[in-house]
Order: sequence, then structure tokens, then C-alpha cells
Amino acid sequence: MTPRTEKLEPPSDDKRWRIVQATMQRNGFERDGLIETLHTVQESFGFLDDDSLRYVAASLNAPLSQVYGVSTFYHLFSLKPAGKHTCVVCLGTACYIKGIPLLLKEIENEFGIKAGQTTPDGQLSLMTARCLGSCGLAPVAVFDGQIDGKVNVHEAMARLKALQEGDNA
Repeated sequence: MTPRTEKLEPPSDDKRWRIVQATMQRNGFERDGLIETLHTVQESFGFLDDDSLRYVAASLNAPLSQVYGVSTFYHLFSLKPAGKHTCVVCLGTACYIKGIPLLLKEIENEFGIKAGQTTPDGQLSLMTARCLGSCGLAPVAVFDGQIDGKVNVHEAMARLKALQEGDNA
């Protein structure tokens, strides 16, 4: 590949792009820095939109298909904005056997969304993960970044409602 010589302009004048550019520069604008760059974009903007994927691809001289493939392969990347609160339900074997499908169904019914969706009011995003690596704590869910092991339906629903009520207090 021919190294990029001209400086590409970011998708907007937003100063957060400077952080992304610094990450790419630290990695020499090489494709090896793709995952780190995508993490920086997501940390800076909350999700990976089409413009950011195109900018990263062009800046790292990588095919857009590769950038999109990486961003959709890893469950920690999101292509749409997350809700104010997040719930990640583990679908790994241990969690599945210990009853996590019941919790997932209850959350979907209570909040009127499916896994991968956000409530219309933008308050809750429900996601799933193939495995969270906490099998000894199965079943496991993550609420706003905090892992909750040996979770049952009643406790999980109470926790989600408490998060919502905390917003209204």
C-alpha cells in the first residue's frame, strides 16, 4: 500500500476528532491501529456512524468493508447511539442454561423492545453478548457498565426501574 501523503479532513469541525486523529497518528496511520481508532471514535462520540467509518477507512488507507467488518464483529462497537442506560444480557452457554432467556424475554416485554434496540424515549438500550467471561457468576447481565452476577428476573427488573426512577428524582 502507498502511504497517505495528504491530510484528510474529518467529517465535521467537532474538536473530538482531534482525539481520534491523535490515536491514528500514534499508530502511524497504519491499519494495525484500526481497533484502537474505532474505540477512540466510539469513546468520543458514543457510537460509530457511517461518516466516522468512512473517515477512519480513508485515513488508515483501509477498505471500508474491512472497517465495517471489524465494527460489526465486536459486540462492544455500536453503529447507533445507545440509550441513556444500557443493559447487556449474556447469552453464553452457562448463562443460557441458568435461565437468562427468561430475563431477556421479560425485559423485551416490559420495555417493548428487542435485543439490539433502544426504547423510543432513548432511555434504555438492550443488547446481548455471546459471552461476558463471567461464567462462574451465571446468569450475568451488565447494567450501565456494572456487571451483575447470579441475576434473577425480579432483581434485574427492579434494577432497571431504579435506573429510570433515578432519572426522574
